[in-house]
Amino acid sequence: MQIPSKHLVFKELALSFPNTEQAPHFDRTAFKVIGKRIFATLHHATDSANLKLSPEDQKAFCELGDHIYAVPNKWGTQGWTTFELGNCAEEVVKSALESAYLQVGKK
Repeated sequence: MQIPSKHLVFKELALSFPNTEQAPHFDRTAFKVIGKRIFATLHHATDSANLKLSPEDQKAFCELGDHIYAVPNKWGTQGWTTFELGNCAEEVVKSALESAYLQVGKK
């Protein structure tokens, strides 16, 4: 039995929310609410994802460990948060994706 890759699990989780789609975004795959903005990007080469979180959610997730951190530029101050997928439990990623989805979907 083959274990699904973190990328495949992330993609399946991101697309499990209603009205979501994926699209190329530079060297990443973007996930967005149809007709709205991107809520997550997946970078295969570094086994990481960036998610758009509220400041409160960003702070809470970053407290879980050094494998989750604000993107180190102006995007990080806007809530974009990096998750090193190889070090994150699926439940944490799913919860963060839900927060990001809701954050973008409500605007």
